[in-house]
Amino acid sequence: MTLSDYINSISPLDASSMEMMKQRQQKLAKPPGSLGKLEDISIRMSGITGSVRNEIKKCRVIVCCADNGVTAEGVSSAPVSVTAAQAVNMTKHLTGMSSIAAFFGDEIEVVDVGIATPYDCDKIICQKVMNGTGNIAAEPAMTRSQAIRAIMTGIDRVKAAEKDGVDIIGAGEMGIGNTTTSTAVLSALTKTDPETITGRGGGLTDEAFFKKKEVIKRALRLHDPDPCDPVDVISKVGGFDIAAMCGIFLGAAYYRIPAVIDGFISAVSALLAVRMAPLCAGYLFPSHASVEPGYATALKELGLSPYLQLDMRLGEGSGVPFAFRIIQGACAAAADMALFGSESAIDDGYLDKIRKSL
Repeated sequence: MTLSDYINSISPLDASSMEMMKQRQQKLAKPPGSLGKLEDISIRMSGITGSVRNEIKKCRVIVCCADNGVTAEGVSSAPVSVTAAQAVNMTKHLTGMSSIAAFFGDEIEVVDVGIATPYDCDKIICQKVMNGTGNIAAEPAMTRSQAIRAIMTGIDRVKAAEKDGVDIIGAGEMGIGNTTTSTAVLSALTKTDPETITGRGGGLTDEAFFKKKEVIKRALRLHDPDPCDPVDVISKVGGFDIAAMCGIFLGAAYYRIPAVIDGFISAVSALLAVRMAPLCAGYLFPSHASVEPGYATALKELGLSPYLQLDMRLGEGSGVPFAFRIIQGACAAAADMALFGSESAIDDGYLDKIRKSL
């Protein structure tokens, strides 16, 4: 199948199952609406699976790793070698995300789509498109065909997850310099001034922060990416990690698996997927509110609001394991809570007026 085949085959959420879950939420032994976003989650989960009772057991974080040529411009405080080192560390559960995920028993899949530094680790899935992207301040990040290849890699990883019986996935990343590329992508997609959405990423001096914003502006002027063509945007100013995560979100919608958005870079990748396939939005669940300034812009464009406010900006998919727990809880409450009447020994007549006012 081609990328267009996947996009054109994405179907909407199951409206009848969602309506059945809405009706069940009205019958659960609680005041209507009292579980807030957890009720919304359970309703969308029913739309994804086609079932009113959902149980999430097998959770997987898929981490897309790649280097970015723009680091040559001095836009990052960390050396390029950190990408490979942290990718390896993830397989050993030694990074922030991987230690949290391992504690909860979540699976971790580390995928190399463009790591530049050599490494020795057979636990990393090598799907390398190239040893890092071009420097977007001077040349396109990649060719259009390379962008599509990276997107298809993400879709393939969801296909593998579906085959493995994974119930929910989350998208993470590792790539020094990728807050620069993701900001450029977001600016191109939304026509937003980089001055207002550029953050310090992993930490920058004032001089380096100024340079980062100037580099993004220069790249956008040089390449003039088409905001109506997400693949064009990725190929000109994006990264292989961003492209692969975009593919993960598209694949999640195609294979009808709920997918969790992590922070800023993950959110930009999700926005690319939704721009390609608007129906994809129904399959996406936000996790935490990243402190990166562009995050709010990306989530607003997606029409989503994060579940957690933890002042995090680590990336890697570090917010994903926490969102898994929230979604698991939402499904458990919807499936296992007693219904009004004989199950709960509570007459719900006193709620009639409240229900009519909603």
